[in-house]
Amino acid sequence: MGPPSFAKASERHAFMNYVYIIFSNKTGRFYTGSTNNLSNRLDEHNKGYNRSTKNGMPWKLIFYASFSTEKKAIEFEKYLKTGSGKAFLYKRLVPEALKKDVVADGVARSSEASA
Repeated sequence: MGPPSFAKASERHAFMNYVYIIFSNKTGRFYTGSTNNLSNRLDEHNKGYNRSTKNGMPWKLIFYASFSTEKKAIEFEKYLKTGSGKAFLYKRLVPEALKKDVVADGVARSSEASA
């Protein structure tokens, strides 16, 4: 069997699931969510389609992590919304994301460890 084609590689990534953190300068709030289409989801937040984030527009993506399954993404999102998850988020993810603001697009990235 030969190496995977570009089409097959892009098909594998088409079904990634993401946990993301966005930040509103207007309210000073962070919002954590999960999706399988990060670009569209950020657009929805910034167009006011989500009641929870409507008042904070515009939102800036500051962190995302990719997962191979929806279940893993939802589990991580739920963890980040717990007390210890919030402590981890504010101690490790948010400061790192804000430090990486000097990166071209200002987004910190992570991927799940290969299982």
